[in-house]
Amino acid sequence: MAIKIDKKITGYNVVKPEDKVAATPVTAAASKEPPTAEVIQMHESVERPETLVGSTFKIKSPLFEHALYVTINDIVLNAGTKHELRRPFEIFINSKNMDHFQWIVALTRILSAVFRKGGDVTFVVEELKAVFDPRGGYFKAGGVYMSSIVAEIGSVVEQHMKNIGLIHDPEMDEATRKLIAEKRAAYEQAGAKKNSDVSVAAAAATASSDTESSGFPPGAAMCAKCNTQALVLMDGCQTCLNCGYSKCG
Repeated sequence: MAIKIDKKITGYNVVKPEDKVAATPVTAAASKEPPTAEVIQMHESVERPETLVGSTFKIKSPLFEHALYVTINDIVLNAGTKHELRRPFEIFINSKNMDHFQWIVALTRILSAVFRKGGDVTFVVEELKAVFDPRGGYFKAGGVYMSSIVAEIGSVVEQHMKNIGLIHDPEMDEATRKLIAEKRAAYEQAGAKKNSDVSVAAAAATASSDTESSGFPPGAAMCAKCNTQALVLMDGCQTCLNCGYSKCG
């Protein structure tokens, strides 16, 4: 069958049998289905909205004269839907101390760029926490050891990611919680008997204020698992009163 073409041909393509099947009109029932919205994931082309939500953390380190204030702002993707996500978008670090201004600005710009790239950005936490200060680290309030100021910034980023649901802590089972409570009660009871001696009580009074404020016994060693001064010797075995770690298994 010949078909006369009255218009100028500007292009052509070959229609295959499977293309005809794909082009079959949809049924009336299918046409009534509501269109599904595209789920937006974090990527570098996402534009910054006028308003972001975020949190500010204070870091008080013995290595710095003035405190550091770390602000992490988040973007909310797919707001109001079941696919709503809150992801870090930018980070700022402010302080009166200008001695470390250059590397702090560099760190914030690099971290912000990593956040905006999207994907799994949780790896930056371990990278930051693995930085060691050659002059030595310090214990912050609560008896947790920080290997450097950068490591504490990493700890702040980790806490923020936990708050927004990007990182999930492995839940401690009820049996472990009960065991830690029993171990702690037994250690405190044994310590109370020893403290009846005046000289021992005087020595305990000179213990580190950070350890006392953490609620763990004075003189506790640092746990290799949770980096907290909560490791005590009980029944000939080193046991952590914070996370339950024990060298005896």
